[in-house]
Amino acid sequence: MSIIDRLNDTKAAIRRAADDCERDPASVTLVCVTKTFPAEDIVPLLEAGHRVFGENRVQEAMGKWPGLRERFAGVELHLIGPLQSNKTREAVETFDVIQSVDREKIAAALAEEMKKQGKRPRLFVQINTGAEPQKAGVLPQDADAFIAACREKYGLEISGLMCVPPVDEQASPHFALLADIAARNGLEELSMGMSSDYEFAIQLGATYVRVGSAIMGTREYAKS
Repeated sequence: MSIIDRLNDTKAAIRRAADDCERDPASVTLVCVTKTFPAEDIVPLLEAGHRVFGENRVQEAMGKWPGLRERFAGVELHLIGPLQSNKTREAVETFDVIQSVDREKIAAALAEEMKKQGKRPRLFVQINTGAEPQKAGVLPQDADAFIAACREKYGLEISGLMCVPPVDEQASPHFALLADIAARNGLEELSMGMSSDYEFAIQLGATYVRVGSAIMGTREYAKS
């Protein structure tokens, strides 16, 4: 099966999942996650008309996306991995959406850098719904206060929330928790659901699903 077949199958599955819960399929955006894949592997997706992509690392995105953007108009690039404060300038330059705002140090750095550059990428707060110590994200019990601080202290417009549920737990309760936090904070955008569980996420209100391996295939990570 080709990468385009997998892209089309994923889009069809998104449409079915949306139809099943009486949602408009157009209300769900597919973010194709291209981390670790070189530019030449991404070109077929761009040639097929897909334009929304996700990367985990600022440096990796800076290495491959400027050239792709020159060739293909209308790309929307999402940072879905952790953001280090010393990469804030590059992140604001490179990404249209930053999904991993997770602490006040990052909120302050983003506010300063966005003011300097006159550029305002859309921002999502990452919630650590499973309270996993090794994982980035604001704890659920701290979410309301953090969102308020982003808005009131740093003047940031928050577009939505993102989560990555624990791999060894059912994802749906985590998606429902994220939706509850978003609703009480007046946020309509939800980035949740990956290759194995995006259909459940759509049922629980996802507006962005982040699909990598189901489209791109198995990743080969460099050995450290």
